[in-house]
Amino acid sequence: MNAPLAHFAINADDVAATRRFYEAVFGWTFTPWGPPEFFRISIGEEGPPLRAALQRRRELVPGVRTIGFECTFAVEDVGAVARAVVANGGRLLMERTTITGVGHLIWFEDLAGNVVGAVQYDDAAD
Repeated sequence: MNAPLAHFAINADDVAATRRFYEAVFGWTFTPWGPPEFFRISIGEEGPPLRAALQRRRELVPGVRTIGFECTFAVEDVGAVARAVVANGGRLLMERTTITGVGHLIWFEDLAGNVVGAVQYDDAAD
């Protein structure tokens, strides 16, 4: 199964300051999208397509603030990945959730305690 990195998100307590930081450091541009304090990041046109976001910090694991970049991998069948996670000792943190116009997403915790996303892209998802 091939699962390329397809999306990363930067979690921040001060979204505005973090946005200014990455604008200055990497020249990235930010476009509001979806919920408040959520921005799509344009990281340039070179290399393979990669989606990116800046968002208000959250807890994917209850009681544990998400620190660091949040990575999501593109998969063909998010249900099969969810079953494989559980069968191999991982823990589902979020069951399959549909994001309209994007696709289907799960979050899981691997054996080392890392939080990982898997997304099945589907532009027609509703």
